[in-house]
Amino acid sequence: MKRASLPTLPIAFSSPESLLDWIRPRLPADAIASWGATPGTKSLRNLWLEICKGEASLLLLPHSQNDTKGEEDDASTLLRVVNVATLRIRNPRGAVLVESHQLLSDGAVRYRHLILSEKMMPGEPVGEAVARAVREELGKDAVRILPGSYQMKVEEKASVSYPGLPARYVVHSVDAEVDGLPEEGEFSTEENGEEFEATEKAIFVRRHFWKWVADDGNIQ
Repeated sequence: MKRASLPTLPIAFSSPESLLDWIRPRLPADAIASWGATPGTKSLRNLWLEICKGEASLLLLPHSQNDTKGEEDDASTLLRVVNVATLRIRNPRGAVLVESHQLLSDGAVRYRHLILSEKMMPGEPVGEAVARAVREELGKDAVRILPGSYQMKVEEKASVSYPGLPARYVVHSVDAEVDGLPEEGEFSTEENGEEFEATEKAIFVRRHFWKWVADDGNIQ
């Protein structure tokens, strides 16, 4: 099974303030100001912690790759790059487990409708990231990855957590079985993996809310 490979960030940011100084010329001011202020978003400190922990990196693309007008456009060339492990879990009826929403530490509710996912650490095998995701978000230890289910794809889209900062997600997806989960209805679990964010006074997930939905082939 493949290992995650994140681009190396050439600049070490000693503080959120140094990160802000670096990105301020490259992103719209109103976008940066919305981080942590608009419900459901994360803060500049969260982004700094992601970079410090190796969960994300920032990539500056050559202007020629994005510049169709012949003018320099810094805002369009800065990307947040994240390797993500995603896990499709089914119950005996074939329904898929999705996270309907999250309760954040600032009281905001972030709506998701996504399967279980976890940002990967540098060099972390997919199997280890999947086991960590199940342990931290579902509170379970018994997970079995189904043979032949691994797929990898790259997506570029707007970031919900950091509006105005485009994101490139390298998605490593598997199907798996997890023992001990409710097989019907809706349920919630407490987050067990963001103690560092809590101690650093960043926004973090307090609780996950799950439900089983019919698999229409479009659930991600």
